[in-house]
Amino acid sequence: MTIVTPSALMIAAPRSGSGKTTVVLGLLRALRHQGLRVVGIKSGPDYIDPAFHAAASGREGLNLDSWSMPPALVGALAACASEGAELVLCEASMGLFDGVPAPPGRSGASADIAAQLGMPVVLVLDISGQAQSAAAIVKGCASYDPRINIAGVILNRVGSARHRRLAGDAIEALGVPILGALPRLDALALPERHLGLIQAAETDDLQARLDRIGECIAAHVDLAALHACAAITQTPAAAAPIALRPPGQTIAVARDEAFSFIYPHLLSGWRAAGAEVKFFSPLADEAPPDDCDFCWLPGGYPELHVARLAASYRFKDGLRRFASTRPVHGECGGYMALGAALTDAAGASHEMVGLLSLSTSFAKRKMTLGYREITLVAAGAFGPAGTRLRGHEFHYSTVVSHGDEPFAMAGDAYGAEPSPSGSRRGRVSGSYFHVIAAA
Repeated sequence: MTIVTPSALMIAAPRSGSGKTTVVLGLLRALRHQGLRVVGIKSGPDYIDPAFHAAASGREGLNLDSWSMPPALVGALAACASEGAELVLCEASMGLFDGVPAPPGRSGASADIAAQLGMPVVLVLDISGQAQSAAAIVKGCASYDPRINIAGVILNRVGSARHRRLAGDAIEALGVPILGALPRLDALALPERHLGLIQAAETDDLQARLDRIGECIAAHVDLAALHACAAITQTPAAAAPIALRPPGQTIAVARDEAFSFIYPHLLSGWRAAGAEVKFFSPLADEAPPDDCDFCWLPGGYPELHVARLAASYRFKDGLRRFASTRPVHGECGGYMALGAALTDAAGASHEMVGLLSLSTSFAKRKMTLGYREITLVAAGAFGPAGTRLRGHEFHYSTVVSHGDEPFAMAGDAYGAEPSPSGSRRGRVSGSYFHVIAAA
């Protein structure tokens, strides 16, 4: 038995910085304004873009990741996300074929997702500084991986009508249609900070910005031709996609501008498994609800709100009381908040909750980025000792001091020897690791 999903397309590029996110947001908004039911999906570990996809389309999207998720989970999540939609647009990450060493189909490359789900690919091609040479890039992408169908190209950063003709004619001579030609859209770019775009909830006049991006895309892209390139995909029927079993029956989850990096598929999976999720705001000085049996502090930007967090005594005291009888776990920013102190970018130290011994610093910045597979050192809410989880790290803060037992042993996608990761003290645990799925 199969479930037929809506038609789908992947919007990809040969490299990062080509304009994929702007194009996808504009397409979602423009097609929605035409009355089409559209939904956005993000390939790869990115906890910011899906919120923008949701704002542009009016429907919650999700992430798919071929390294962290087994193929059955990828298919089931895609099927659930697309229910009730007419068109799915999947935004690729980095370059289309960029991944890590792994068995076929499990490299984390967006091409893996396109191949598994049968998504034709539309390339967003930045042609600034080139003309006919752009056709060589398209030809290379079209021939590099036989699983992939390049259905069309959207030219970006086009300098003039002559520039469009030189590049476009060369590409169309390969039999690949040009679906649009965009001028420089730098004025429409969304604001950024150190971990990517400023979050959707914090972006001023977001709906007006999305409308302007949508209007520009509608004026320069043949939306009907793009929709015609999409293909119906088929995914096997499956039970509700649960990437990670619920760590509790009633789960308190911190949610505000400081703590927002939790993957939508985790929350929906917990609910599908019968758990209840209740949100609270540390920045509003709220303690976790007392009727919950587990507390989760997601990643986010505590370093940007550290003075408010330090002064949120009801939150800190309430979390300490909660932890005296029930488990608490922090991911990345949540992990930092569970520590004794956090040093801000100016070098000032602020007292945090103190449930773990570590102190972290944003003054000593070092980017840490990459896939991780962790193995739990001890039994806890995520399973018995030896449980394996897959996900990633992405942070700039550093650990200044660390005095607790490790939460897990962590390896990467390149075969590095596993090393201690995170902290564990009593019922409290934390790590820079963002979980995506059980291994």
